[in-house]
Amino acid sequence: MVIKRVVQAGALFVVLALLCLGVLRQCSAEISRYAFAPIHAFEPGAPPARNAYADPAMWLARPGIANDPAQWLPPGTPAPPSGDTAVFFVHSTTYLSRNHWNAPLADIDSQRRANILVAATASAFNAVGPVWVPRYRQAALGAFLTDGADRQRAMDLAYADIHAAFAAFLAALPPQTPIIIAGHSQGAWAVARLLHDSVQGRPVARRVVAAYAIGWPIVAATAAAETGFAPCTAPDQAGCLVGWLSFAEPADPTLLIGAYHRWPENAPSQGPLICVNPLTGTQGGVATRKANRGTLLPDANDSETERAGPLVAGLVPARCDARGLLLIGPPPHIGLFVLPGNTYHVYDIPLFWANLRADALRRSAAWHQARDGGTQ
Repeated sequence: MVIKRVVQAGALFVVLALLCLGVLRQCSAEISRYAFAPIHAFEPGAPPARNAYADPAMWLARPGIANDPAQWLPPGTPAPPSGDTAVFFVHSTTYLSRNHWNAPLADIDSQRRANILVAATASAFNAVGPVWVPRYRQAALGAFLTDGADRQRAMDLAYADIHAAFAAFLAALPPQTPIIIAGHSQGAWAVARLLHDSVQGRPVARRVVAAYAIGWPIVAATAAAETGFAPCTAPDQAGCLVGWLSFAEPADPTLLIGAYHRWPENAPSQGPLICVNPLTGTQGGVATRKANRGTLLPDANDSETERAGPLVAGLVPARCDARGLLLIGPPPHIGLFVLPGNTYHVYDIPLFWANLRADALRRSAAWHQARDGGTQ
C-alpha cells in the first residue's frame, strides 16, 4: 500500500500533535486542547459483548476474510509458505475526528484508513502465519494531547476492546499454537499493557515467539518487570521484546519526549529506551545501509486502486544511541511527513519492512527449535 497514503491515513495524529508541539513551539496545553480535543464530553461505552469478536466482521484481518489487507505484499515479493505462528496485531490511530473520544466502530473514514495502514504495516508479519487485526474503539487524536480523566477513560475503553479481541484470538487457535503479539504507536501502547495484564506469568507466555511494541517508548531497564519480556539481545532469540523509535540525524527528541511525558511510567527520563535495531535484531545494535533488506517507498502514481509501492534495499542504516533512539543517518526522502526533530515515527515499520519480516521468521524458527528440542 502506498506509504504516502498510509501516512495520511494512519499516523496523521502524530503529525498533527507534534506540529502543534514543534512548529508552534510556544503552543500551550490550553491551545492544544482547543485545537484537537474532542468537542463533546466522554461517552461511556459498554464493554464488548461476550462473544463480540467471534464475529468476523469485528476484524480487519483474520483467516477467511476476503481481500485481507494484512496479506498484501510489495510488488515482486513472493507469496510466503503457510506458517503456523499466529500474529495478533494492533494498528495505530486512524480516528482523526473531534466528535468523540473514541472511534465508533461504524466510522467509515477511520476504518478505511485502518485498512490502508494494516496493508503497509501488519503485512510485514504475514510470512510466519495468519495475521489477526481487530477493529477497536481506538482513542481519538485528542486523547494524546490532553490530560485528565477523560483521556484515561478513552484509553481504557480502547484497551477493553483489545483485551476482548485477544481473548477471542486465543480461543480460536489450536492449543499451544505459537503467537506473535505486535502493534505500532497506540497499538504498541496496547501491546505493552496486554503483555502485563494477560500474558506475563501465565501459561500463554510460553507460546509467545516475540512481542513487538514499535513506536512507543518503553524503558529498557524496566521492560521485563512491566511486560514479562526483556529486550531481544540476539537476532535468533525467542520470547523477547522488540521496539524502536526512528530518528534521522541530527535527532532532537525533545518534543516527542515532552509528548510522552503524559505517560510517566514510560517517560524516557526514566532511562534509555528499548532500541532493538531492526537491522541487527539486537538491543543497541549498529548496522550500515547494506544490511537494510528493503524500505517501502511511495507509489509514484499514488493510485487509489492499486496496492503498490516499491521495496528498495539499502536505503538507510540504523544504530541505537545512548538514549535508546534508533538513528537512521541523514534524512532520507521517503515521504512528506517527517516530524519536528527529524522524527521518523510515521515510518517506523516501512523503513525496515523487509528486515522486520525476516526478524519475525527467525524468531519463529528459534521458538520451534526450542520447542522441538524440549526447552520450550
